[in-house]
Amino acid sequence: MEWWTLAAVALGGAAGGMGRLFVSRRAAAAWGVRFPWGTLIVNLLGALVIGLLASRLVAGSTAALMLLSGVMGGFTTVSSFSLQTLDLMREGRHAAAALNVSLTLLAGLGAVVAGLALGGGL
Repeated sequence: MEWWTLAAVALGGAAGGMGRLFVSRRAAAAWGVRFPWGTLIVNLLGALVIGLLASRLVAGSTAALMLLSGVMGGFTTVSSFSLQTLDLMREGRHAAAALNVSLTLLAGLGAVVAGLALGGGL
C-alpha cells in the first residue's frame, strides 16, 4: 500500500476520533451520562454517513479509504459493521449477516469481559 494512502487513512482516523469526542461531550453536557447518548448518536450518525459515502465513492479509492476507513472508522466502528452486514443481506446471505451481528455483539461483550478479567478489573 502506498504511503499516501496510509497517511490519508491516519489523518481521517484522527479527524473521526476528534469528531467522536466532540459529539460525545456535547451529548453528555446536554443530557448527562446516565445513558450513553453520545455513543448512540455517534453510532447511528456514523451508520447513516457511511451509507451515504459508500453510495457516492469509488470503492478502494484513496478518498473512499480516507473517509470510510479513516474518518468513519475513527468516528465509530459500528458504521463499518453496519455497512458490511447490509452488504451481506443485499447479497442474499442472510445467515451470514445474522452470524455477523450475533458474533460481533456476543463475542464483543465476551472480549470486553475477558479484557477486564485479564486487567484485574472484574
